[in-house]
Amino acid sequence: MKRVSSAATLALFVSSGVFAAEAPASKPAEDRWWKHVEVLASDAMEGRDTGSKGYATAAGYVSKELAALGVKPMLKTGFLQPMALQSRRLIEAKSSIALVKDGKALPLVQGEDVVLSSRQGDNGTVEAPLVFVGYGLSIPELGHDDYAGLDLKGKVVVLLQGGPGNIPGPVKSHFSSWEERLKVLKAAGVVGVVYLQNPKLLELPWERMVGANKNPTVVFADPSLNESRGLKVAVVANEAQSQKWLEGAPHTYEELVALANADKPLPKFDLPLRMKAKLAFDVKPLKSMNVVGVMPGTDPVLSKEYVVLSAHLDHVGVGEPVKGDRIYNGAMDNASGVAAVLEVARQLHEQKDKLKRSVVFALVTGEEKGLLGSKYFASRPPVPITSIVADFNLDMFMPHWPFTSVVAHGKDESSLAVPLAEVAAKLDVQVLPDPEPDRNLFVRSDQYSFIREGVPALFFKFGYTPDSEEQKVFKQWLTERYHAPSDDLSQQPVDHEGAARFITFLTALTNAVADAPGRPYWNDDSFFRRFAKPAPKSDQETAPAP
Repeated sequence: MKRVSSAATLALFVSSGVFAAEAPASKPAEDRWWKHVEVLASDAMEGRDTGSKGYATAAGYVSKELAALGVKPMLKTGFLQPMALQSRRLIEAKSSIALVKDGKALPLVQGEDVVLSSRQGDNGTVEAPLVFVGYGLSIPELGHDDYAGLDLKGKVVVLLQGGPGNIPGPVKSHFSSWEERLKVLKAAGVVGVVYLQNPKLLELPWERMVGANKNPTVVFADPSLNESRGLKVAVVANEAQSQKWLEGAPHTYEELVALANADKPLPKFDLPLRMKAKLAFDVKPLKSMNVVGVMPGTDPVLSKEYVVLSAHLDHVGVGEPVKGDRIYNGAMDNASGVAAVLEVARQLHEQKDKLKRSVVFALVTGEEKGLLGSKYFASRPPVPITSIVADFNLDMFMPHWPFTSVVAHGKDESSLAVPLAEVAAKLDVQVLPDPEPDRNLFVRSDQYSFIREGVPALFFKFGYTPDSEEQKVFKQWLTERYHAPSDDLSQQPVDHEGAARFITFLTALTNAVADAPGRPYWNDDSFFRRFAKPAPKSDQETAPAP
């Protein structure tokens, strides 16, 4: 993989507009993509928070653009798929948390020692003993169960971020998701969870986590859809203050982190502490919507099968100021991905040979709030879920350097690896393995909602290898710009030509899958094959036409 030279680094900043006067004229494809980003990440959109006026404006813009590209509405409500939600905000002044030792309460400071989740719990008080449970993962079929033999009823579990190295990254990611954790925790009678961060795996500075937690979370108004709720309390501990949870315990926080980083087994033990928390929430109704359209296929049979291109349209809105800026514009996260989907739609619309299968464009809401929009789409699809053959998802595809390689999360799980490899070879793009499997990216964006409904999926990033210059650029971006107001239109290192090349790559891959005679399938040895829903023979006759 190419390393970014000094000249290449300068080129990145030239393309970002820092030295715009010297930059060559943009090519049309690059310019169109960036103009979408400029609109969606403008201050006028106010960060596109789920259910906000700015988000509704962005949804209107995307709907208009899709219509101009020959994309048709799929729903009785046109391009918009509305959903009823609830906004939940923790009232910090009425909430508190303390550790209790020998009957004496040791108060913890919100924002300094901990953040309390606004997603878990309801108004009231909870007090319970604490148990350290390692990574808090239960995967018995792979020989790992951190809860085996433990009596956890009525207790709060304390767990460390990460997982054992012998478990494949996508599987580890799946069982690290809150939905899967909660199944086990609720079955065991656990009332709460404390999440200890591993410094090696941190993505956000603590101050930014605290600021983000001041914004409301969002859940479905329909309780049956809220699989990520069910505990009385959930806490994230400040890495710098994590030892407070282990005072008097058999192991220190530093010892546990060292064991984890050496990939050695973690012990489980009762803690000589109890936790007492009082929670108060402000709950309000909220509405938001997905934007969904279809480009109908031409084959009489295959047109009733669908390839989905998805990207989340929301970001985190207006929040705590950083250097005086309160608007979290979300240029890379994820105006860049939405803009790329629009440009794939343009290329498909303009190409001479029309696709055999239909292509659905799903620009979804609430990803930042827990994959809400994609979950709603996948659980209430406008066509039978068994007629959706693949999902290609874009979220922060990170065009910060030339597009010479790609990481396609999920490539080892399904037959989508075959057209991926063929298209990559034709376009001289190297397909790289996931360089950081412990980041759990396979379950952290909207492809996961499709995977859980049995749909093979790929999730794309510009490629990099461990310890490369590209990784350093990405790590710096995470530290300085991820979920920060600085993820905006100014002074970002963006490779516009690389973004255009990626759009061509994704268009070619969409063509390959949409025109293939057979539909994609999960590999026999894929863990995720268990979610597959066999397509009834009658599907091709009964699936509604676009």
